[in-house]
Amino acid sequence: MTPPLFMRRSLLAPAAAALLLAACGDAAKLAPEAETGPTPTLPAPRQALLPTVNVAPVVGWTDTAGPTAPDGFAVTALARGLDHPRTVYTLPNGDVLVVESNKPPKPEGSHDGGSGLVARIKQWVTSQVMKRAGAGVPSANRITLLRDADHDGVAELKQVFMQNLNSPFGVVLVGNELFIANADALVKVPYADGQTQVTAAPVKVTDLPAGINHHWTKHVVANREGTKLYVTVGSNSNVGENGMEAEEGRAAVWEVDLKSGEKRLFASGLRNPTALAWEPDTDVLWAVVNERDELGSDLVPDYLTSVKDGAFYGWPWSYYGGYVDARVNPQRPDRVAAAVVPDYALGSHRAPLGIAFSRPGAMPVEFANGAFIGEHGSWNRKPLAGYKVVFVPFIGGRPSGPPVDFLTGFLTADDKAQGRPVGVAFDNSGALLVADDVGNAVWRVRKK
Repeated sequence: MTPPLFMRRSLLAPAAAALLLAACGDAAKLAPEAETGPTPTLPAPRQALLPTVNVAPVVGWTDTAGPTAPDGFAVTALARGLDHPRTVYTLPNGDVLVVESNKPPKPEGSHDGGSGLVARIKQWVTSQVMKRAGAGVPSANRITLLRDADHDGVAELKQVFMQNLNSPFGVVLVGNELFIANADALVKVPYADGQTQVTAAPVKVTDLPAGINHHWTKHVVANREGTKLYVTVGSNSNVGENGMEAEEGRAAVWEVDLKSGEKRLFASGLRNPTALAWEPDTDVLWAVVNERDELGSDLVPDYLTSVKDGAFYGWPWSYYGGYVDARVNPQRPDRVAAAVVPDYALGSHRAPLGIAFSRPGAMPVEFANGAFIGEHGSWNRKPLAGYKVVFVPFIGGRPSGPPVDFLTGFLTADDKAQGRPVGVAFDNSGALLVADDVGNAVWRVRKK
């Protein structure tokens, strides 16, 4: 006889808690240099009933503390007291837009990962992990404007710019229109230079895949001509366990025509492409991508890659080109054979969520040509990884060396999270801005 709901819940939580405690998982064996770069070492997968769970519990910053930059740089809080800031965007007049957002609620009756006992335990574990990691807060669904009129690195004006959005993430200005990527649609509003608040109702440009939104963030950038937008859409599962019907149009980058709103699939097989940026020397589109979980602490490397028109990058059937994921059913050897190898591994479970390329003259020579990447940090790895901003040097439009730590100190000595970096962008002076969704701050890093 099936127990009543209250009994099932009371039985489920202790069982999940026990399994969570037991899910100490395996420890990483690869040296950092082996799992980064153009040819990372990929060991055999290691699977268990439950994944490795290792989360940095949140403690936050004190009122005067902040992350650490290399010698020759100064770090200030452009703003504190924000509500889960995820991305930052600099307007032409120097104002900075901060997107304060989080995951939308799942549709009633939906199941993420199945409805069996193990799947339900995993869902419960995931919810507890997110709370412990500081990601369990409701979405503010707004964009805040910051203005630093006296250029001292601290915003005097902190103004609600837009609100009542639907888990927004990406923002881009094209001409006099501001485009916002919500969890379910790309919308736009008119914008005038210096405007501090939007009163116009957003107009839908095109729908974006939504549903259970296992991965909900949508980033958006425009081409130099201002004729096309490129929007990221993450997968609706880890490796297709919710059925491939739920993945229609997902794990992809979409190209949207500005005039008509029509869209086409630009690239696919990217499990969770979280941010896009144009490499300035070659005008090639690059993305940071979060790869799959639950194959061990050394798999699978998240990556930085150029995004080729029409390319397929393997998800869910394979990773890093031809490495088959045996968990996916049915297998598709034809799709595996077509998979493109990513350009550059960032290491396993770093969770890169932001990318910005250096601007000429904005940084000293050692940071003058390359990509700054916000690594939100791991939950499925021992020891912890990420929780910092790294710099990947480029030469001739290609990565040219190992990642270099740029902004650190988000973790305490005993592995507690004072903050977690997300989106990165440059302000008009050339300083790097970093959204910190656990520290509820935007950090400004400038050369002295």
